[in-house]
Amino acid sequence: MSKMLYKLGGWVARNRIKVICAWIVVLVASIDLAITLKPSFSEDMSIPDTPSEKAMDVIQKEFPHGPDKGSIRVIFGAEDGEKLTAESAKKAIENTFKEINKDDSVDSIASPFVTGTIAKDSTVAYADIKYKYSADDIKDYSIKHLKDSLKLADDEGLQTELSGDIPGAEMEIGGVSEIVGIILAFVVLAIIFGSLLIAGLPILTALIGLGVSIGLVLIGTQVFNIASVSLSLAGMIGLAVGIDYALFIFTKHRQFLGEGIQKNESIARATGTAGSAVVFAGLTVIVALCGLTVVNIPFMSAMGLTAGLSVLMAVLASITLVPAVLSIAGKRMVPKSNKKKEKQSADTNVWGRFVTKNPIMLSVCSILILLVISIPSMHLELGLPDAGMKAKDNPDRRAYDLLADGFGEGFNGQLTIVADAASVTENKAEAFADAVKEIKELDHVASVTPAMLNKEGNFAIITVVPATGPNDAATKDLVKDVRSLSDKNGVDLLVTGSTAVNIDISDRLNDAIPVFAVLIVGFAFVLLTIVFRSLLVPLVAVAGFILTMTATLGICVFVLQDGNLIDFFKIPEKGPILAFLPILSIGILFGLAMDYQVFLVSRMREEYVKTKNPVQAIQAGLKHSGPVVTAAGLIMIFVFAGFIFAGEASIKANGLALSFGVLFDAFIVRMTLIPSVMKLMGNAAWYLPKWLDKIITNVDIEGHQLTKEIQPEIDHEQKKQISM
Repeated sequence: MSKMLYKLGGWVARNRIKVICAWIVVLVASIDLAITLKPSFSEDMSIPDTPSEKAMDVIQKEFPHGPDKGSIRVIFGAEDGEKLTAESAKKAIENTFKEINKDDSVDSIASPFVTGTIAKDSTVAYADIKYKYSADDIKDYSIKHLKDSLKLADDEGLQTELSGDIPGAEMEIGGVSEIVGIILAFVVLAIIFGSLLIAGLPILTALIGLGVSIGLVLIGTQVFNIASVSLSLAGMIGLAVGIDYALFIFTKHRQFLGEGIQKNESIARATGTAGSAVVFAGLTVIVALCGLTVVNIPFMSAMGLTAGLSVLMAVLASITLVPAVLSIAGKRMVPKSNKKKEKQSADTNVWGRFVTKNPIMLSVCSILILLVISIPSMHLELGLPDAGMKAKDNPDRRAYDLLADGFGEGFNGQLTIVADAASVTENKAEAFADAVKEIKELDHVASVTPAMLNKEGNFAIITVVPATGPNDAATKDLVKDVRSLSDKNGVDLLVTGSTAVNIDISDRLNDAIPVFAVLIVGFAFVLLTIVFRSLLVPLVAVAGFILTMTATLGICVFVLQDGNLIDFFKIPEKGPILAFLPILSIGILFGLAMDYQVFLVSRMREEYVKTKNPVQAIQAGLKHSGPVVTAAGLIMIFVFAGFIFAGEASIKANGLALSFGVLFDAFIVRMTLIPSVMKLMGNAAWYLPKWLDKIITNVDIEGHQLTKEIQPEIDHEQKKQISM
């Protein structure tokens, strides 16, 4: 592969304008097509064959209704000390309804004064507005007219909020915090390259590759069920790896230029060597992300595949667009000669010497630090974010809080129970009534509606309002208690609703995590055994990754679930850990961890093969690859951290997990723990049984054999030029 990439890099360097124009055309075309088609995200996070999903299937079958129509809920709140039943407030609400009804697309309005959807203290009420069209077909004009109509109530001092099928909500792809992350990454690159111009180029190429992947994901929403969080996740990962991969090739190119190699030849070699490592690293991340499909959870598969697509675009940009940009940069990429700096670099390797002199202390400290940080993960609770976890000034959060104030915390987490009395031979209505009575007697129940029967009278829907919020442990216990009543008196009870769905998703993901983790760890061990031709090095690397994951989950529980430092990280509310965060973090951090492992230890392996000196090998790896891994890790941390301070709860959680995950893995595990343990193992670190050595193929990830392969061709070309 190295030789093929070498030829590709040389061709791109000679055809730089064509390559850059091709990328620009693809970028513009993908974004233009995505905008023309308009993205159609699916926020459905259901999982087939779960109890809550089965309940929904029964409802659709036994309680058929016409085509789905859009519905928007308007919530009214009275001023302090006032009531909505006061004549002035009532008149303002009725006038608001009259104005809303002027929109021809409105089918009906369920007034709270007719339906009774008004709180006991008359301070909060809501009305459901039904439209003649589906939610997707509600026009922007209708939404604007609705919001303008609410001003009539606002002017009378009432609080008005909206919830339900509200189209046209702006999709957040980036923000100020993400830009800050990019700026910090730019600072790191500027320090590395000593040039503001050169520092901006890796970011530029990463953004172009990211733009193409975002366009493709948006187009893909027309065909596949993709959630908006998948786009944010793809953007987060694509940007981070795009900058890192470009950095590896930029650094290698400058190294070759510093050795006096001609520009185009240097670009070709950088693409053949560092480019090979980038392709390997990218494929490792892609395999890990695509591996999420093995858990057979649709929305997780979509997340993994869209993120994998962004990594693929980052790899393609690195081996095609980056060489083209390097060719245009020309002599500006040549590093400035600094004999004093070169002498210091040659004579000192502070961190490498420190690690090899203090392996026991650093090993013990690294393990203890990660284990202590891991402790909170022992009381991990999974769930899905609801509107109550959004910022207090968010419209969804305001609507959530207003309903909770008027109707209780459990109103936002109502349980829909499907009662099946098909096996009851006599008096099914009495069996349903008994089921309602038994549910009322359960703990944490605020109210229960009478059973609503279908036409045949063998199925009924019962709505339960819990006394506690959707993500409260008591509400989860209530779901389990209701399910435990199933089949009592011949009535089978199926529970659905947000809390029930959360429980089912969490249970399914909990079951999937061990399977996925074993696959990932097994894959890592086999892969690293082939790459490093060792048994102990892969074993230590895998153990380090396990510590990375437990520490990452520990910090997430400490902050997100326990509520520590949430003000510092600008997280609105504490709550359960995002249900799919652990398995998603395993996939992403595994790929990144293998990147750092390969870049560091492959250099150690190369040195050990030459010298058979394990200490010298460790120091060489930390000296030559350590700075690049450090820079790459910092860039990852800054980019991921930018997402902590912006976006929805799910994006914040992912940003926190990935930024700390990279911090733990790159700096504690790869740069400290692994070399320390390798020092303690000595020559045994590189032991491989002879029988295994014979059957394992040689893998040259960083293209170390490239020079030997291409040198005859270079000599031949030089002779031809001399003879001419």
